[in-house]
Amino acid sequence: MNKIFLSGNLTKEPEVRYTQSGKTFAKVGLAVTRNYKNAEGERDTDFFNLLAWDKTAEFFSKYLRKGSKILVEGRLQNNNYEKDGVKHYGHDIIVQAVEFAGGKKDDSKTTAAKDLEGDAVPDDDIPF
Repeated sequence: MNKIFLSGNLTKEPEVRYTQSGKTFAKVGLAVTRNYKNAEGERDTDFFNLLAWDKTAEFFSKYLRKGSKILVEGRLQNNNYEKDGVKHYGHDIIVQAVEFAGGKKDDSKTTAAKDLEGDAVPDDDIPF
């Protein structure tokens, strides 16, 4: 079984893009503060890469922005690939469900729903 649940804040605006075949995806970072304090009396923060596809990616684009507090359900996936002879290692959280976890929605946002425009990304350039 591969299941992960995280609660945290988005570290940047969702980056919505398309594959050459037209599939929508969004990439964003999530900051998760630990429940305990370190030796200096401060709480450390872990950072995760989130990857959402299709309708979930559209949801990220329309309703979430940097700083949004969310709950994420997903699975952990290795993101190991080789490019130009160099091996790269990493992990992504593949988002399967997302929910708002913050307070009242901020109405100062000027664009209620962003256009899902972006540059097409060649399928070969996606390392997963």
